[in-house]
Amino acid sequence: MTFDPNSKLMYIMVAIVLLYVTAQAVFFLVKAIKRAKELNISSSTVKKTILSSAIFTIAPAISILMGVLTMAGFLGLPFPWLRLSILGALTYEVTAATSAAKSLGITDLSTLVTDPKVFATMAWVMHLGIFTGLILVPLFLKKIQRGLIKIKERDEKWSDAFLTALFLGMISAFLGLIFADIKSGLIGWIPVFVMIVSALIMSVLGILVKKFKIKWLEDFALPITMLVAMALSIPITNLIESLI
Repeated sequence: MTFDPNSKLMYIMVAIVLLYVTAQAVFFLVKAIKRAKELNISSSTVKKTILSSAIFTIAPAISILMGVLTMAGFLGLPFPWLRLSILGALTYEVTAATSAAKSLGITDLSTLVTDPKVFATMAWVMHLGIFTGLILVPLFLKKIQRGLIKIKERDEKWSDAFLTALFLGMISAFLGLIFADIKSGLIGWIPVFVMIVSALIMSVLGILVKKFKIKWLEDFALPITMLVAMALSIPITNLIESLI
């Protein structure tokens, strides 16, 4: 039994969900405009706010598009389109999908997944792993914020160190995947080399923003880094394969 992740049914189901989410956005936009009029906020201010918000969505939209194209090779187009348009993030989605595939003994994700059990397993892992945030945030966010405020009031330096440690812990989880195959030889170092290149690109963009005051780059640094690093990963891979 085979499964087509790019079937018409998948496109229809995803389109229905996305139309519903889009309708919600339009609904709240209309409500916001009406509320702005009640508060006597000028129409020019409202228009500028809408325009600036729309412009600032371009940068994350590019990152989302790259994520959809990255996962479309093995999960088809509709499902990644759904995930990254509503809830997911590229760093999490790819990690969850590859982890689920490896647990099933699949290491090559260069082709489309046509086994329904494999696809369903990957989809459930991606969904359940991030769905917990929708439950935990409404229930415990205020308590966590109060705890962080209390820590900051007692000792600001310890508060900064604590938050930094939390952030580094999250980053370390992703770094583990990058260094996972280095024992397999030089080819296992390809993700590490791509990561180093990405870090250098982001550093250069950071210097341009801070030293040369090119502020517009701040919002486009991530997608630019992703695009350039993904493009450079091809010659890096070819170079390493030629050395083996």
